[in-house]
Amino acid sequence: MAQIFLPKQGSTEIEPLQFDVELRKVFKVFNGETAVRGVDIAIRPGEFFSILGPSGCGKTTTLRLIAGFETPSAGEVLIQHKSMNHVPAYRRPVNTVFQSYALFNHLSVAENIAFGLRIKKLSKSEVEARVKEALKSVQMLEYARRFPNQLSGGQQQRVALARALVNRPAVVLLDEPLGALDLKLRKEMQVVLSKLHKDLGLTFVMVTHDQEEALSLSDRIAVMRGGKIEQVGTPAEIYECPRTPFVADFIGDTNLFEGRVTVDDSSLVKVFTGKGLEIIVKTNDQERSLPKNSHKVVVSVRPEKIKLSLEPPTTTQNCFEARLKHIMYLGTHIHYLVELTATGDSVQVMQPNTIAKLPEVNTSIYAHWLAEDCLALVD
Repeated sequence: MAQIFLPKQGSTEIEPLQFDVELRKVFKVFNGETAVRGVDIAIRPGEFFSILGPSGCGKTTTLRLIAGFETPSAGEVLIQHKSMNHVPAYRRPVNTVFQSYALFNHLSVAENIAFGLRIKKLSKSEVEARVKEALKSVQMLEYARRFPNQLSGGQQQRVALARALVNRPAVVLLDEPLGALDLKLRKEMQVVLSKLHKDLGLTFVMVTHDQEEALSLSDRIAVMRGGKIEQVGTPAEIYECPRTPFVADFIGDTNLFEGRVTVDDSSLVKVFTGKGLEIIVKTNDQERSLPKNSHKVVVSVRPEKIKLSLEPPTTTQNCFEARLKHIMYLGTHIHYLVELTATGDSVQVMQPNTIAKLPEVNTSIYAHWLAEDCLALVD
């Protein structure tokens, strides 16, 4: 694995960046079935890192390997540069927040948070001070004497967070932490999580299947599929520059066109789909090798990149006659479904709600997009 080097402050010396969490070629096999396949991850101190993927992709198993609830079949798990392969969960400098909260219903909020501290046999005064500090951090101080069944779902999740933070772990692990909450509460808790992360400066590692949640909270995201990492990058990199058709399709909405390519020059690719569309793709990413002539590719075009017009636009590149098939009013935006006249391809279009009157269904229309607004991806 490549090391990242940073100069010491006030010095010209170079030293390796200390990662808080590393997984090196980690595998996990259950009864002959491989759940995690050679995963390499390096998570920086203070980073909010999300592992994102569909059900069954191996993301929760990966988190459990970091937590110590599972042991790698091969490879190595390190926390703060120390191997954890033979370190039990209770001795690792991590705390986990579960989707189910896992609170003790017979204990008050304060007693739930103090539970781990009392096991460590800290003094009563230190326990009280740290519990108060943890409750303040999640804005739950006034609920200290209540019991979990007297709290809302969002309040219970705040208590679970406080309990994880009170032990001052090096790494906080979040297993679908907002999955049990309704939409409004999830939005509120996203703000709480983001603020906590910024205020405390701890390393957060979150598992989620919610793309919006990962995009809004994370410094970097690892997208998983079939036990493997498909791509690691910032939210903008993952959304704007997906490396595979799976990542493009899984992160947000997109339109995918399968075809074969010819390369005109170093920055343009022509894609001919099986149904006869000619799509021009412009690429300025010199690190990515362009697909060769006749190679199969998938072109990805985000719905918000596509423009609609009732009159023929001046451009002829990536411009297709179509018919409007469905309109969905979403308040701030309008979602259109159009059918390309020449091929019958269905195309999703998302546009800001800036027009006074919506066009009628079955209206003839033109769909068009810029060559730089689409990507040619090799699976």
